[in-house]
Amino acid sequence: MNQERDAHSVLVVDDDEVFRTRLGRAFADRAFEVRTAQSAEEALLLARQESPEFAVVDLRMPGASGIDLVRELCAIDPATVVVMLTGYGSIATAVEAIRAGAVHYLSKPVDIDQILAAFAGQTAATKASEVEVPSLARVEWEHIQRVLADCEGNISRAARLLGLHRRSLQRKLSKDPVRR
Repeated sequence: MNQERDAHSVLVVDDDEVFRTRLGRAFADRAFEVRTAQSAEEALLLARQESPEFAVVDLRMPGASGIDLVRELCAIDPATVVVMLTGYGSIATAVEAIRAGAVHYLSKPVDIDQILAAFAGQTAATKASEVEVPSLARVEWEHIQRVLADCEGNISRAARLLGLHRRSLQRKLSKDPVRR
C-alpha cells in the first residue's frame, strides 16, 4: 500500500449501480480514492489487493450479505472504518452490524455528508454495548414495518401474518414511531 498518498481510500459496495456510481462520484469530488464493487465477493477481491481506509457497505446484496462482508473487511484490516447502509433498517441488524465491526448503521436514503459524519464518529456508537436499547413499542413498530414490506404493502395479508385484526394493524400504523 502506498503510504505517501494524500487521498483517503474508500470502497463503495452496493448492488444498485446508480446509487453506487453517484456515491462514488461524491467521494471522488471530496478527494477520495474510490473503488466500487457490486457484490461482497468483488469487494473482497479489491480489499485483498489493497485494503481501504473506509468502506460503505449495503446490507442486502445478492450472494453474501453486507454483514458477512463487514466481518471479512475487518478481518483483512481491523483499521478499516466501515459504515453499513440499508433500505431495510431494524434494530436487530443494526446491532449485528456494529458487532461485526461497522462503526455506524445508516438507513437509505443517505447523503455523503451523513456518511462522512459517520466515518468521523460524530454520530456513531463505536461499541455494541453503547447501542441505545429501543422501547418495546419501537421494536414492535419496526417489526410491523418489516412484515408489511415483505407483504408488499398488503395490510390484510400483513395483519394475518402478525395475528392482528386488520383495523388494529391500521391503528398501529397510524401512530408516530418517533414518539415511541
